[in-house]
Amino acid sequence: MNETVTSENANFEHVAVLQQEVLDLLIVKPGPLKVIDGTVGYGGHSSLILKKNAEAVLLGIDRDSEALAAAKKVLSFAGARIHLVKDSFSNLGACAAGLGWHSVDAMLLDLGVSSPQIDNPKRGFSYRLNGPLDMRMDGQSRETACRILNTYPYDGLERIFREYGEIIKSRKLAEEIVARRGKTPWMYTSELAELCNSIPGVSRRGGPPAPSLCFQALRIEVNKELVELTRALEDGVRLLAKGGRIAVISFHSLEDRIVKQYFKKMASSCLCPPGLPICMCGHKASLKIITKKPVEATEDEINRNRRAAPSKLRVAEKI
Repeated sequence: MNETVTSENANFEHVAVLQQEVLDLLIVKPGPLKVIDGTVGYGGHSSLILKKNAEAVLLGIDRDSEALAAAKKVLSFAGARIHLVKDSFSNLGACAAGLGWHSVDAMLLDLGVSSPQIDNPKRGFSYRLNGPLDMRMDGQSRETACRILNTYPYDGLERIFREYGEIIKSRKLAEEIVARRGKTPWMYTSELAELCNSIPGVSRRGGPPAPSLCFQALRIEVNKELVELTRALEDGVRLLAKGGRIAVISFHSLEDRIVKQYFKKMASSCLCPPGLPICMCGHKASLKIITKKPVEATEDEINRNRRAAPSKLRVAEKI
């Protein structure tokens, strides 16, 4: 099974990653199901879920208006079984309440940037395509990569590149950005990519290209992605019914680390510091981890879709 979604608004295709793995690990019960796709995107995973279970009802959430418009067409076959909402997945609890849902049976968070977003130069996500320094998931948001580069102080820029891009020479990069904007404001992706490539040692040997790390860091800051993820996990686990499952697909180590640590915390029966004779925290496990190690794309999938290479899937079940 290989679901390719084409946006009618542009000549872009999006292939959902880890398709069979998501279906096998997330949709494990027959009969009526309430499902949340917190990052519905162009509808790839949602389409597969709704086709596998003809009784499933799905709430699809996304900040991207263009993606939602495409998803509406892709998922039209499901009729009244699909509900689409423009919002951040950190508000999934409120979105579910809007439908009168007090619990759900399955939840998916696919944290990657979609191919249509990456391949559209006007969105500014790719360092390989020249376009405005935008990087917003929600086109109505005030924050842009351009604004960050032109207004954040040196300390703020250095922190972003160090924490979100794990860039070795974060200080040098921040210094060069501040120095350059004193003469000419930052406007285009090609300008930033050129600067990143001009500084030796910005990225580790054998690691991702320097512009890739820089663009990742800015995108995370623009969209507050790590904060949003933490909130979504907290609300998502609370909303799951007993026996319900949550699946998260991440594409870089920062996201995967948050998911791994949160699942581990919620699967622990005690959070007290080591050495205490008795438990004082009162914490009780609420999750069972289904994937002891993250599920990764097969070599065959990577050959068909190179953007699946960094994907990692973690799944847990409410107990």
